[in-house]
Amino acid sequence: MLGLEQQIFRQLEKAKNTLIVFPSDGNGDVMASALGFFLFLKKAGKEVTLASPEKDTKLSALSFLPGYDSIQNILNNLRRFIVSLNISEAKVSQIKYAVDGNQLNFIISPASGWFQSKDVTSQAGEFKYDLIIVLGATDLESLGKLYDDNVEFFYKTTIINIDNRPSNEEFGQINFVDLNAAAIGEIIFYLLKNWQENNITEESATCLLAGIIQATKNFKTPNLNPRTLLSASELITRGAEREKIINHLYRSRNINSLKLWGNLLNGLQAEKNNELLWSELKIKDLTSNKENDISDGLDGIVDELIVGLPNAKLMVIFYEKSPQETKVILYSLRNINALDCLKDYEPRGLAQRAEAIINKNLETSINLILDSLRKTLDKINS
Repeated sequence: MLGLEQQIFRQLEKAKNTLIVFPSDGNGDVMASALGFFLFLKKAGKEVTLASPEKDTKLSALSFLPGYDSIQNILNNLRRFIVSLNISEAKVSQIKYAVDGNQLNFIISPASGWFQSKDVTSQAGEFKYDLIIVLGATDLESLGKLYDDNVEFFYKTTIINIDNRPSNEEFGQINFVDLNAAAIGEIIFYLLKNWQENNITEESATCLLAGIIQATKNFKTPNLNPRTLLSASELITRGAEREKIINHLYRSRNINSLKLWGNLLNGLQAEKNNELLWSELKIKDLTSNKENDISDGLDGIVDELIVGLPNAKLMVIFYEKSPQETKVILYSLRNINALDCLKDYEPRGLAQRAEAIINKNLETSINLILDSLRKTLDKINS
C-alpha cells in the first residue's frame, strides 16, 4: 500500500490540470507556501491555477513575492456545457448563433436533408480541474465563496488536504496533516524535495522561506524545531532571498504604523499573570490611519508581543469606530477559539483571529469583553 507521500506524488503526476486553493484568513505562511507550490508546478510543466476567496489586504506585505499577481479570486470556466448534434442523416453546411433576450439560439444549416429535435442532445462536460490542493484550511467552508459557489466541483474532484493544525477536519481524499511542522512552507518543501527537487527554483524557494519566516515570526516562536531550521537553511542554499524577505516584512514600516504601535503600546494592559493582554484606540488616535493600515499594524504588534510575553493566551484590541460603535479584534495565542469567545457578537474570522462589532461605547464594550475573557481563562485554569 502506498504511503501518503507516494499517493500525493502519484496524483500530481497524473493530474492534467491542478487547482491550488487557500483561505483568505491573513495567514502569510499559507499564501507564501501556495505561491511556492504554484511556481514549482509551473516549472514542472504542469497546468496549474492558484486561487483564494478574496484579496487579503492584511497580506499586502507579501505582494513582492513572485507569482503574487497570479492569485485569482474566482473560478472561471470551471465546467463546459456540451450540445451535440447527430449528423449521420444530414451534414452541416453552416453554424451561427444569436442571442434573443436570455436565450442563446444555435442556427445550423444542413448541406442537404434536415435535422430533427431528436438529433440534439446536451450534457455537462468534465470539470476544468482534475485535482485540488487545499493548503491551510481547517475545513472546506473556510474557502468561502470558492467552495460555496462550486460545491459539486469540490465533492466530485480529488482533494489533497495539507495543513499543520490539530483542528483540521481531514476533508480530503488524501490528508497530509503534520502537527509537528512549524509552518506549511516546511511541509511543502519536504514534499517537493522528495518528489522533483530539481524543479525547486530560486523563486519558489523564496516563497517557501517567506512562509516559514511568517509562521515562526522570523524564527522566534516556541514551536520552532530542528527540521524547520534545516529546511530554511536548505532553501537559502537553493537561492531563497532571505534579506529581501526580511526587508519587506520587518524593515518597511510606514510612519502611520509606527504611530499606531506607539498608541497601542502606551495603553497596553496585562492581567491574569500576563495571560490576557489588551489595549484600546480612540477616534483621536485613528485620524491618520486607514482601517487597512490599522489591521496591518495590529497584526505586526501582536507578532512582536508573542515573543516578549510567552505566557500570553489572549490579546484583544478595542478601537472606537464611532461614539456608539466599537470594533473588537481578538487574537488567540494558544488553543482557545477566538470565534467562540466573541460568539454573542456575530464574529468573523478564524479560531486564531476574530473580529466583531459591538454597538456600544468604548468603555462599555471593554468591560463586557474583558469580563467574558476573564471567565474563559478562569475556566481553563481551574
